[in-house]
Amino acid sequence: MSNIVSPSILSADFGNLANDILMLNDSNADWVHIDVMDGQFVPNISFGMPVIDYIDTLSKKPLDIHLMISKPERYIENFLKYNTKVLTIHLEACRHLHRAIHEIKTKGAMAGVAINPHTDVNHLDEIINDIDIVCLMSVNPGFSGQKFIENSFNKVKKLKKIIQEKKSNCKIQVDGGVNIKNAKKLINNGADVLVAGNFIFKSENPRKNIISLKEI
Repeated sequence: MSNIVSPSILSADFGNLANDILMLNDSNADWVHIDVMDGQFVPNISFGMPVIDYIDTLSKKPLDIHLMISKPERYIENFLKYNTKVLTIHLEACRHLHRAIHEIKTKGAMAGVAINPHTDVNHLDEIINDIDIVCLMSVNPGFSGQKFIENSFNKVKKLKKIIQEKKSNCKIQVDGGVNIKNAKKLINNGADVLVAGNFIFKSENPRKNIISLKEI
């Protein structure tokens, strides 16, 4: 089974956003990763609803929406009106995480929980059987093009051990600085889903780079 690849639209060409979405439609990408930022939980501001409306209209791939926002539980319904495969909220931003996870799941999407580089994966121990996917941030959230944090390899391995011990079906997603140089080790350590931005959208052959990540 090939890896799941979710290209991060944050690195796309916003002067030609339609072209990049149509490229993904014709590629081997599985999902479209959308980072929603509010300028509070992270220092950047990214997509508002009109942009996501537009992406959803054009995309033939399901959306993998990552909410880097404060109190994400306020907007769960808003982001599930799209062709949303995964809706991910941050452990650090959500006070009632269990409740929010189950709201996402009861509305038919995969429930994701993201954790920042400084957050220990052990914080997920009590809730890992409720989560469909954990998004390990391998950069500090907020901006595209950052350098991959090497300790992420250990975090993937540590999280995989928890998942196996708890007999959870949870998948591991890695987001930030992912490229062909680190992807194989991430997969070998237990990652299931690779989010890649610059490696795909800033390359001369995005489709080829997507295939290279899928075939590791």
